[in-house]
Amino acid sequence: MRIGSVEINGRLVLAPMAGVTDASFRHLCRRHGAALTCTEMVSARALTYGDKKTKALLQTLCGDGPVAVQIFGHEPEVMAEAAPMARELSGADIIDINMGCPVGKIAGNGDGCALMKNIDLAAEIISAVVKASGCPVTVKFRKGWDKGNVNAVEFAKMCQSAGAAAIAVHGRTRVQMYEGAADWDIIREVKRAVEIPVTANGDVWTAADCAHILRYTGCDAAMIGRGSFGNPWIFEQGNAALDGLPVPEAPPLARRIDEAVEQIELSAELRGERVACLEARRHLAWYLRGVAHSSYYKQEIVRMETLDDLHRTAAGIKKDLR
Repeated sequence: MRIGSVEINGRLVLAPMAGVTDASFRHLCRRHGAALTCTEMVSARALTYGDKKTKALLQTLCGDGPVAVQIFGHEPEVMAEAAPMARELSGADIIDINMGCPVGKIAGNGDGCALMKNIDLAAEIISAVVKASGCPVTVKFRKGWDKGNVNAVEFAKMCQSAGAAAIAVHGRTRVQMYEGAADWDIIREVKRAVEIPVTANGDVWTAADCAHILRYTGCDAAMIGRGSFGNPWIFEQGNAALDGLPVPEAPPLARRIDEAVEQIELSAELRGERVACLEARRHLAWYLRGVAHSSYYKQEIVRMETLDDLHRTAAGIKKDLR
């Protein structure tokens, strides 16, 4: 798959997710076979204001490309100003525009999925970012606002006309949030309606799902979101399924914990020990999903404040759990 001038050597990509896809987690997913990763979404307006916390979200690691940086906003001129800034600060290969976030504080402000209700403004934003960015621009959006306003196909055609190099479609409406089943039929309709690459998103939990969604929709790539939580190995498993090879089992718990610790240590180098350890609480809990008798260590995890706490907890998990 090519997104504009950028070659994507694979068909599985990591979804942008707030509070999850920092540089350290993207690094692990890339190592395990993600062909493209994306930063957490960043506010275009905050970026133009020089907000330090926003800039910190744009960190990338050398050798982890290709990578996209995702920006959100509803003002074309602000988005156009922020796009080259985001690219310069991150070194990203692609600018992605978030037009799918369903969260109230985003959509309620006219950003994210709210733009699916104002297709003319969305087109103006895309055109402005394309002109300003100097790199391929992609758009991520949803099935529609609600079941009475399903306009993904129309929206996809608009994205293509406005200059987007590729699109990603989540098969749920904004009202659904993350509940219910993702509608792969609408994703297939989108793919048939446009000529630019389309990435399918929604309900990709297993290696089998990776292969199934691509066969069913005919899309160029599959985007993995919540299925990657604590499980960067889903990419190598999914790639095996796509190649018709035996799907490798997840590594033993001890190795999974070692990689979780590596992720958090890298995050501490990049963002500081306190921030890394606070965010590690959710990440390490995800690595323990489905592990029998892990409740004690889940309680320990929520109290972690330092890397020493992390190392002590990890050693206990490796000693006591399997």
